[in-house]
Amino acid sequence: MVPIRSIGPRHSERITAHLLSLSPHDRYLRFGYAANDEQIGRYVTGLKFERDEIFGIYNRKLKLIAMAHLAYSTDPQLNSCAEFGVSVLGTARGRGYGSRLFDRAVMHARNDGVDMMFIHALSENTVMLNMAHKAGATIERDGSESEAYLLLPPADLDSRITEMFDEQIAQTDYRLKVQAKQFWRFLSAVQDVRRGVREHKPPRALD
Repeated sequence: MVPIRSIGPRHSERITAHLLSLSPHDRYLRFGYAANDEQIGRYVTGLKFERDEIFGIYNRKLKLIAMAHLAYSTDPQLNSCAEFGVSVLGTARGRGYGSRLFDRAVMHARNDGVDMMFIHALSENTVMLNMAHKAGATIERDGSESEAYLLLPPADLDSRITEMFDEQIAQTDYRLKVQAKQFWRFLSAVQDVRRGVREHKPPRALD
């Protein structure tokens, strides 16, 4: 099981660091254009945490290695629709994180009353489009860009309980990683003090 937690504005710096760590090609695939650092900064500043949902996967060093953005429609006539976007660091590829984030977003969207999820991607982003296709999404290609839309079943007791359980596991996992990092930082500081004492220890008096 990969702990995936919902993250809020307190994690904005980690979100920024994650997106800035993407290669130029990965930025191009994620945003549909070659986003520079300034544009990524504006994207993070513009995130609506009170409306949308951001999911993240952290490694043991609390580095955000994969994240997804479930953006809800602001059109009153499309208030049951949401768009999905995902990014995974190159060093964390091949572990299925993108698919797991997609499944987590689908479950949350269902439980939140969303009945259609969209994915807007470049046609060359075959990984994203294949992931949507495997989930049963309909894909429409228009030159260099593609739209995928997935009809979601209504929420049920299983989807609600599963999301609650998964979120609790992810929150517990994150707290343990925080405690572990704090402990190792404390231990490192103690070792530095001991090393300093040894290096500056006065010579022993002659008998």
